[in-house]
Amino acid sequence: MNLSYWEIKSYLSNIDFTIIGSGIVGLNCALNLKERFPEANILVLERGMLPQGASTKNAGFACFGSLSEIIDDLDSHSEEEVFDLVKKRLDGLKLLRQTLSDKTIEYYQYGGCELFDSNDDEFYDTCLSKREVINKLLFPFFKSEAFILKENVFQFKNVKEYYSFSPFEGQLDTGKMMVALTNLVLSKGVKILNSVSVESFQDLGGSIHVKTNHFELKTNKLLIATNGFAKQLMDEEVKPARAQVLITKPIENLHIKGTFHLDKGFYYFRNIDNRILFGGGRNLDFKTEETTVMEQTRLIQDKLEELLKTTILPKTPFEIEHRWSGIMGVGNQKKPIVKQLSGNVYCGVRLGGMGVAIGSLIGKELAELLN
Repeated sequence: MNLSYWEIKSYLSNIDFTIIGSGIVGLNCALNLKERFPEANILVLERGMLPQGASTKNAGFACFGSLSEIIDDLDSHSEEEVFDLVKKRLDGLKLLRQTLSDKTIEYYQYGGCELFDSNDDEFYDTCLSKREVINKLLFPFFKSEAFILKENVFQFKNVKEYYSFSPFEGQLDTGKMMVALTNLVLSKGVKILNSVSVESFQDLGGSIHVKTNHFELKTNKLLIATNGFAKQLMDEEVKPARAQVLITKPIENLHIKGTFHLDKGFYYFRNIDNRILFGGGRNLDFKTEETTVMEQTRLIQDKLEELLKTTILPKTPFEIEHRWSGIMGVGNQKKPIVKQLSGNVYCGVRLGGMGVAIGSLIGKELAELLN
């Protein structure tokens, strides 16, 4: 890259902290580093024109977990671990809202719902039978029932008459959240360079040598916040998981409000700007969706449209306006990986599809690893 003296001097010299990834985690990490080290020279490198993974691609669910998800978590985690997971999500959402304000991110607490397939009696009965146990586990957070049963007032089809409802969940405008977060970070004097992919790095003891697709640089500390793309830079137990999404054109007199989960959380939808945003379906083909390629597949997109017609909007005409996909970082455990990798290299990854909820907190925890 043909860099000038000014570009090298102003952007690529005397760097204290370099953060890879300008998503929720990376930018919150930059904010917290700047608070702790006001004079530090902080550089954020982003591979995309915009945050490439999920931070500008997600559905904007401000949630802590559906009833069935928490039940499922208890099958692979201890009660203490599940309690800690929910606490991180709630603490992360609180931090996000405090950092940017509800008005800025258009946060609305319409509640979160989980719908159950009308033909799956066993799963429905299991969730209902364990609801009180889950409510007891989460009572310290809410001081009331986290999940209650509510009648199907939105006239969804092919689902049980009652669904699980939590009044403590909300939704936000993902785009406004990321614009506000980016502007806040820039206002603190942090530099962000887009369309820069980190190809390799080497910890030299006193500094890190970083090679990108455009230039090379030296930095005192390197922090990896690339989540779904983390495997390309480090050897940790995290793998990519693509999430495909679509959104309808505006629908007149749309009566649906809230965030909704369907089929054990593998499908999710919400209202936004008089539209329905609908995503999920990676359970149809887990192996294919274990990718960093941001494309859509006919298998999943057809299923999303089918469910819109048969379950969500059975009596309402609609048109699809746009489709996209994002990349999450997942693993066998849902606990995020926040750790020191070597003397000067750190990471905060594996957000497990809960980036909106925990991203702010993980960014803070990542920054706090540094002395």
